[in-house]
Amino acid sequence: MRSELSGWRLSTMRGLVMWMGAVTCASALAGEVKVAVAANFTTAFQHIAADFAKQTGHKAVVISGATGKFHAQIQQGAPFEVLLAADDETPRKLQSEGLAVKGTSFTYAIGKLVLWSPKPSFIDSKGVDLTQVDFSRLALANPKLAPYGAAAVEALKAMGAHEAVKDRMVLGENIGQAYQFVATGNAELGFVALSQVAPPGKPASGGYWLVPQSLYQPLLQDAVLLNPGAHNAAANALLAYLRSGAAKAVIQSHGYGL
Repeated sequence: MRSELSGWRLSTMRGLVMWMGAVTCASALAGEVKVAVAANFTTAFQHIAADFAKQTGHKAVVISGATGKFHAQIQQGAPFEVLLAADDETPRKLQSEGLAVKGTSFTYAIGKLVLWSPKPSFIDSKGVDLTQVDFSRLALANPKLAPYGAAAVEALKAMGAHEAVKDRMVLGENIGQAYQFVATGNAELGFVALSQVAPPGKPASGGYWLVPQSLYQPLLQDAVLLNPGAHNAAANALLAYLRSGAAKAVIQSHGYGL
């Protein structure tokens, strides 16, 4: 009996040691990746990062901001390892400048621009003539820093409304700040991302008009591996995960095209 009990204890201890070894090994393999994320994609990426951590054990440290500002920071040596841009031009530039790994960029999402107001009666889905609407402030992201801001200016010019509204425009550093201008009442309406006003599983916030794609160049949002992340397993794993069906489902649910 004592022999059987001793054998059971020995077997249990061996199993425990093997389990602890496996946990230690998994912990050692788990890594961290610093990700610069375009402001419009922050909410969607938070969901992706949580799923990524569950699937791989890797942690994504998220820094949100304007793509143009990220470009300048990377040029100055910021230690970002992956960039999720709001355009495809910035990742191309970074590769040509020798600041990103060539051949690693790809389009992870296609953004959609909307004209939005918290007041449902102010804007509807049928369109709007900004030269006829009575408002004091129109918010948009700084077109020099943010691709969504550049798309908004392009759309305004295509609509023939730019000259009529340019003195009433207020510029946010990024699309997140433009959204806040409208949400807090500092502007009656603004150009923001569809993902900001129509979150998955929730009713749309206020009234919005989906700006026709014919009025602005497609917002192709590209990801790229930056030089500091070239040999980081977590960085490479994240870019691979962004191409997965699970990540694509999250991206689409947040109002983006693929």
